[in-house]
Amino acid sequence: MLNELKVTRVTIPMPFRLDHVHCFLAEGEKGWTIIDTGLNNETTRDIWNPIIEKYDIKDIIITHYHPDHFGYAGTLQQLTGADVWMTQVDEHTGTTYWESDSLKQLKENYDACGMDEDLAVALSSDESSFMPKVKPYPTVNHHLDEGMMLRFGKCEYEVIFTPGHSDGLISLYNKENSVLFSTDHILPRISPNISYWFKGLSNPLEEFFTSLKKIQKLDVEYVIPSHGKPFRNANERIIELLDHHQDRLHLIHENMKEPITVKSACMILFGNLPIHESRFAVGETLAHLEYLFLNDQCRKFKRDGIWYYQSI
Repeated sequence: MLNELKVTRVTIPMPFRLDHVHCFLAEGEKGWTIIDTGLNNETTRDIWNPIIEKYDIKDIIITHYHPDHFGYAGTLQQLTGADVWMTQVDEHTGTTYWESDSLKQLKENYDACGMDEDLAVALSSDESSFMPKVKPYPTVNHHLDEGMMLRFGKCEYEVIFTPGHSDGLISLYNKENSVLFSTDHILPRISPNISYWFKGLSNPLEEFFTSLKKIQKLDVEYVIPSHGKPFRNANERIIELLDHHQDRLHLIHENMKEPITVKSACMILFGNLPIHESRFAVGETLAHLEYLFLNDQCRKFKRDGIWYYQSI
């Protein structure tokens, strides 16, 4: 399908359990366009260097601010002189999240979640380790707007805002061929991480559900994700994702008859995990707790600096 669309997939390995990210290359309106870039590291540089020597890159589209999509954008822009496009909300987050003030706030958030001090420090340090993987930041020349049309390869694609995984995540949809570049919104084998961190979207899980139902109305036949293999029948996968999160909400709600901390809820949902995966687990646990709270299924209160949640 990618060949038919005149799109080249550029797969960049990553040193994590999720061990790759798919970026994409195709002709745009005025030259060649890249969608997403990988981490700023030597592996990524070695993959992009021969590509940018061969193609005249005019535009770089960043689907969201997470390091595996955004990290190499600044360097790639410097090397090619390309314009960078992304949503305004994720431009702001991407250029502030890894700064010292934000990371300090992150440590305070982990403390409020009831995490042990050594784990809170380790999690904050793991987050700060991404600084060199995302800098230099790009200069964002254009903001992506809902409904904007972008030429990419053979087709034009509509920019669709699909917040949840990030506040400003986009997907790209071509109606004629019923194709969706789902980025990290809909993945074939795993549920995209949906996290809340006491800022940004107040209810990211609700936003994710709304975004899934938005795509569900399109009845997309062919999905090209940023992780994993392309697959058919978006709606089948959307139903699986909705059911998965409803099961998680039910599980956590059943276990909060007595007040529980975020740490306790995280153990119920995920058990013990390595540091890198623990930060995703804590954020996702918070997203589920806040969903229950904002939908009047539990109350929350603070005691001795720690948040507790309890079913009503």
